[in-house]
Amino acid sequence: MKITNLIASTAAAFVLVTGVASADENAVLEIDGQVMITRAPAPDHMNIDEVISGWVFRSDETQALEMDDFENPGMIFVDQAREAYETVDGAAGESCASCHGDVASFEGLRTVLPRWREDAGEVWSMEDYINNCRETRMQAEPWKWGKPQMDAMVALISLQSRGMPMNVAIDGPAAATWEQGREIYYTRVGQLDMACANCHEDNYGVYIRADHLSQGQINGFPTYRLKNARLNSTHARFKGCMKNIRAEPYGVGSDEFTALELYVASRGNGLSVEGPSVRN
Repeated sequence: MKITNLIASTAAAFVLVTGVASADENAVLEIDGQVMITRAPAPDHMNIDEVISGWVFRSDETQALEMDDFENPGMIFVDQAREAYETVDGAAGESCASCHGDVASFEGLRTVLPRWREDAGEVWSMEDYINNCRETRMQAEPWKWGKPQMDAMVALISLQSRGMPMNVAIDGPAAATWEQGREIYYTRVGQLDMACANCHEDNYGVYIRADHLSQGQINGFPTYRLKNARLNSTHARFKGCMKNIRAEPYGVGSDEFTALELYVASRGNGLSVEGPSVRN
């Protein structure tokens, strides 16, 4: 039997292993008195009826961590970003707060990213906006994608939109990038000959080893992963998935991953922004 058939059979038929903590898929995610939308009708462009937050697929213990900001380990990094937001950096003698004032001014931004940036002629993720401010306004060094400073700032800004539904635009000038991302999502790659869709569309809800496969939604990113005890960015997670199927990953911050981010974000339209979430 070819290894591809073996993997596909395993993904389709794997049963719950004794001792694996199960998830309460009927639980309600409420944070600081605010109820999150963890299930929503799927956008028209999808092949399924309902979109479901990754939080739903986590164990009771992991779900509980996200429900309490005091217990959520990702909030430690948010606090670090609050300090960085107020700190002057770069030759211009400016901080983030110098231009933007209270970080609450970013309310709603996370729900529409990635999006087309007209003056740049391309789709931008939040990291692009952060580095644009750092380089052009603060005259400071850009931060590397997927590194602690950047991920913490993305988490802080995302937090301002928590509870608001994702509403990423996929038409107009962003359409070509969205189509590129869709193609990447469904294209089999790597030694295991798998695509994103094989796990997150065809087999979500089943267990492979101790992993309860989710739909791969990114409305909760950046997410604190218990596996590596730090915040993880969307592109870093894409890279990890590609390495898991033994494929050569695109670079973090690459055009390919930005396209994939736009497509995957659009699959979660209607779900609440949760970041920073907690996952395995």
